[in-house]
Amino acid sequence: MAAAVADAHRREWGYVLAATVSFTREFDLAEECVQDAYARALTRWEADGIPRRTGAWLTTTARRIAVDVIRRNENFRRKMPELVMDDTAPELDTDDFPDDRLRLIFTCCHPALGLESQVALTLRLLCGLTTAEVARAFLVSEPTMAARITRAKKKIANAHIPYRVPSQDELPARLLGVLEVVHLLFTTGHSAPSGSNLVRAELVERSIELARMLRQLIPDSPDAAGLLALILLTDARRPARTDSQGDLILLADQDRSLWDRGAITEGIALVHEALRGRPPSRYALQAAIAAVHADSESYADTDWREIVALYRVLESMWPSPVVALNRAAALGFADIPQAGLAALEELRSEPQLAGYPYLASTRADFLQQLGRVDEARLAYEEALLLTENAAERRFLEKRLNGLG
Repeated sequence: MAAAVADAHRREWGYVLAATVSFTREFDLAEECVQDAYARALTRWEADGIPRRTGAWLTTTARRIAVDVIRRNENFRRKMPELVMDDTAPELDTDDFPDDRLRLIFTCCHPALGLESQVALTLRLLCGLTTAEVARAFLVSEPTMAARITRAKKKIANAHIPYRVPSQDELPARLLGVLEVVHLLFTTGHSAPSGSNLVRAELVERSIELARMLRQLIPDSPDAAGLLALILLTDARRPARTDSQGDLILLADQDRSLWDRGAITEGIALVHEALRGRPPSRYALQAAIAAVHADSESYADTDWREIVALYRVLESMWPSPVVALNRAAALGFADIPQAGLAALEELRSEPQLAGYPYLASTRADFLQQLGRVDEARLAYEEALLLTENAAERRFLEKRLNGLG
């Protein structure tokens, strides 16, 4: 039963919380009620069986808990007109959930909040990530992220930010934060920061759903097209990224016949559309890089020089330590490992990459190729210290053991 509840948490948390927030209009109260609903599910589902629509059951339960809490509150009479929930109401129809999630995203991504706060709050509330997971996505400490999320919640409450999807003329100012949320949700699921599996499929699938919803909401937006293209093209490789034991397979060794050709075809068409925007967005450029990989018949046929050129354009438009790291890695693949290693060395003093395991693991790979075994060993050990995902740890341990 615990496994069923855990699965419902992974798959339904965003739906349930968004629907509960739409009812309570208070983030903290909604979170508490949803958590209580999951706790009740542990015992109720054991006795009554797992409901056919777990999300609807959890939402109905969370709302009933909210009614009880508000009734005990001295403000119950003031809030009474907002409460149209009957204690005997049937389970809710989950068809309403997509709109609730969009409302929650746009509420969290209000321009009154800083961009990082917008993204962090939405990842925490809508996507059900722990504060520690959100902190890792931002490369900051957990206490720093916890304080940031708390301040963002208070600001929404104090500023009386409305819980709704903005009008068409308000959308451009709000879109940047929403796109960032969906992108970070995808990257967190694509390479899970922790856990036993390389991929958190439920987060990836949720990000695809949200990207499609944004695409439908703003069909003329090159940014929305670029984000959906990037997610589809990157996720198309998912079936080939791990073996039957769940161990990581590098891009160079993947069986490309397993890649999702339908997603690739759709993604490449979206790339062409997204690149028509001027200047092209960072999502369009990242999608173009993913398209180069997707279009290559084999790893040996990959046009690494084109990838390096695209990363240079991306870095000029959107300076980021992670983009610089990716450009350095591509440079090593396009030219010689020494060139990539030299570019990586320049990034070792970058504070944001101090706890980033992919810097150490990429250095280790280039050092190994150059025959600098002792230095490669130290770099792999550093990467292991920074890596919490079990599949990635097994891969790094194999590489380290392979050094002799």
